Amino acid sequence: MADRKHGRPAPPTESTISSEDWDGRDLSGQEHTRVEFVDVDLTETSGRGTVFTECLFRGVRFNASSYTDSAFVNCTFVRCSFFDTTFTGCKLVGGLFDGCTYGLVKVEGGDWSFTGLPGADLRGSSFRRVRMREADLTGARMQKASFREVDFSGASLHKADLSECDLRGSDLSSLDPHTAVLARAVIDPYQAIVLAQALGLEVKEG
Repeated sequence: MADRKHGRPAPPTESTISSEDWDGRDLSGQEHTRVEFVDVDLTETSGRGTVFTECLFRGVRFNASSYTDSAFVNCTFVRCSFFDTTFTGCKLVGGLFDGCTYGLVKVEGGDWSFTGLPGADLRGSSFRRVRMREADLTGARMQKASFREVDFSGASLHKADLSECDLRGSDLSSLDPHTAVLARAVIDPYQAIVLAQALGLEVKEG
């Protein structure tokens, strides 16, 4: 399993829900703490104000689900599927994603700080106005994705592939252009100055 940043261990679970079909359920207002979900079908579920705290999800299908103003705090996701999943204003602080599949994930607002997404295939995904401070995106595949107005301060983007990724408005102060792939990435003029300085260039007017 991938390691949490700073070596934090996954919290122990206290109960298990296994092989249940929750397809299409409205989970609004529900709260689950230290529950292990195994092979649960959450396809097309929805939730507003739903809270999962220190839960473990193994082989769970979140496909086409939609969560708003919900929280998955310090949760672990192992071999889960997030195809066409939408998170709006959600908090996923401290989450760890290991061996998951994504595809067309849409994230609007919210806090994903300290999340572990090493090696994640986020191609074609969309993140906008999301806080991802100190997130681990080492080796992540982000080609043709959109990360607009994202706070990457302190994030690890070592060996991340950002080819053709739209990064306009994002904080790239932690991005080392020597160690990431940036071919045809889309940036704004201010970011161009930040990256030029990171390359050791001196930017002057006139």
